[in-house]
Amino acid sequence: MKSIKLICHSLAVITIIFGSSVSHAQSFPDKPITLIVPNPPGGLVDTSARLLSEPLARVIGQPVIVDNKPGASGNTAYQYVAKAKPDGYTLLISYSGYHVGNPSLMDKLPWDPIKDFSPIGLLTVSTNVIAVHPSAPVNNLKEFIAYAKANPGKLNYASQGNGSISHIGTEIFKQNTGVDIVHVPYKGSGPAIQDVLAGQVQVFITTPPSVMQHVQSGKLKGLAVTGSNRHPGMPNVPTTAEAGLPSFQLESWVALYAPAGTPAPVVAKLTDSVKKSLALPEVKERADTAGVELRYLTPTQMDALLKKELPYWDKAIKSANIKLD
Repeated sequence: MKSIKLICHSLAVITIIFGSSVSHAQSFPDKPITLIVPNPPGGLVDTSARLLSEPLARVIGQPVIVDNKPGASGNTAYQYVAKAKPDGYTLLISYSGYHVGNPSLMDKLPWDPIKDFSPIGLLTVSTNVIAVHPSAPVNNLKEFIAYAKANPGKLNYASQGNGSISHIGTEIFKQNTGVDIVHVPYKGSGPAIQDVLAGQVQVFITTPPSVMQHVQSGKLKGLAVTGSNRHPGMPNVPTTAEAGLPSFQLESWVALYAPAGTPAPVVAKLTDSVKKSLALPEVKERADTAGVELRYLTPTQMDALLKKELPYWDKAIKSANIKLD
């Protein structure tokens, strides 16, 4: 008799929990949604968040707020979302440089890249551009590699900071080509690009939003883009494969995540709404202008991408002996 009561009690608890979850999903959302951005305003990650926020608000029927929480190499935002209530109202705009880089760069990471988050979907992807100051006596990638090899240690390259994709990516470029160029880390794209434009640093491998207008104006030379296709904003800049270096490709991505434990129906509604938002024609127009590529992936595909990239970046970081300050 006691066992029957226990079973009935357990079923009642399950029914209450399931019913509560379904009820929440049916009413979701009934208040504003906040997108937590691990970077300051400007640049690829913040741009991606703002590309999504306005159309998502229209599709989902509630305001979508962008909240920038930079700091601690992205950890401030990631830890904040990891500990947030898993109800779908606090979401993470995740940057690949943090999501797949930090686990290998930090011994005691305060969040887990897989266990602490539920993927909603991939939002944007950005190729990178190998840009040099006009003072460098080169006109294409082959000439640059030859010049750098002939002058080891004489050229400097900028990055957005130790452990950033621009840092790791340039170290992979060095491994691929055998060139010796010196790392100069900055705190973000803004100060880095200023010194590159001034010629104090000669090389910057970074995402298009940081350098596209300067390549277009001739203030910088675009030697190659590191994706499989030419960039629409820089149609005259060849891909690395076209420029003679097919072994080097480098993409940055931005994805949307919810805290782990967010009810599956809520994740499904967010996923469907994000897909509809990114499919709107005006969103693609804005993305093209900003220099980023919209590329939607489902939660399952995003999970597979993450599990593929974590070991890849771990190997690259350890091979280059990259450590955070």
